[in-house]
Amino acid sequence: MTASRFVLSAVLIAAFGLAACGRKSDLITPYEAQLEARREAEKAGQPVPPAPEKPVADKPFILDRLID
Repeated sequence: MTASRFVLSAVLIAAFGLAACGRKSDLITPYEAQLEARREAEKAGQPVPPAPEKPVADKPFILDRLID
């Protein structure tokens, strides 16, 4: 019985630990990350990476309403 309690407590600790992982703020798109990298390179005087292409407009999908 002690082994099953140990396994249960280990699983609970792992579940709570994984549930606590994550970002609290909004996600950063790859386009925004490239722009930020360019700004940081300019400030540091390093070679500037090429300008990123503006992303195309997102086309709505029929199942998007389920997520929102």
